[in-house]
Amino acid sequence: MALIILENIKMEMARRDVLVSAGGGAMANRLAVNDPQLQAAVAYYGSQAKTEDVPKIKSKVMLHYAGLDERINAGIPAYEEALKANNIDFKLYVYEDVNHAFNNDTSPTRYNEAAAKLAWGRTIDLFKAELSK
Repeated sequence: MALIILENIKMEMARRDVLVSAGGGAMANRLAVNDPQLQAAVAYYGSQAKTEDVPKIKSKVMLHYAGLDERINAGIPAYEEALKANNIDFKLYVYEDVNHAFNNDTSPTRYNEAAAKLAWGRTIDLFKAELSK
């Protein structure tokens, strides 16, 4: 599991962004629910927050899912509906024909370089935008 918390102090206000992947993708969603100071949360193929908790989300949310990950993806429709219903600023990407852990370059059977690079570029763009505010 990778957990990266980025903090930037600007104009006396703390800004926090979080990226969690692998076994901790669900953690990014939980942090988005439970940390009202969080500015952006990025989850790679993690299980979704409970729909009843979605109204607590104050951050931007970016979600990266593997198209072949049926177990995790089963929760996408309800989560997406709850995010929309609560006007949460989110982006959801499903990378077709890739497996769970497609960003893990230590697992040759799962790693997908094209999807990993695309997801990582999107993630960095979001953090650059949020940390520059």
